[in-house]
Amino acid sequence: MCNLSANTLILHFNLTNVKKMDLMGMMGKLRETQQKIEDTKKRLDSVLIDEQSSDGSLKVTLTANRTIKSIAIDDVLLEDKEQLEDYLILVLNKAIEKATKVNQAELDAVAKMDMPMIPGMDNLFK
Repeated sequence: MCNLSANTLILHFNLTNVKKMDLMGMMGKLRETQQKIEDTKKRLDSVLIDEQSSDGSLKVTLTANRTIKSIAIDDVLLEDKEQLEDYLILVLNKAIEKATKVNQAELDAVAKMDMPMIPGMDNLFK
């Protein structure tokens, strides 16, 4: 025979339903957060990062998603291939580093603001 009372069965049923509702709510929140992250990534395509060499002879612009939009090279640099190559490496790396920081800060802000607290899932959207 079963020793469970009707009250125990009702309590168990109610707790099971609460857990299911919490899980459904959490899944909905995850989908909503994922959509906000995708929207933020699209918006970051319009955020421009500018960087230039110390003397201003090389300028680059890229998006916060690290897509190069423009490179402007002063005619003086065209006469010195080695210097141009060095400047390109330095300036592009600095611009990519800046864009990465902006990108990560924006995506982290969305994830932290909207992400339900689930242990072990703090790096899900990185």
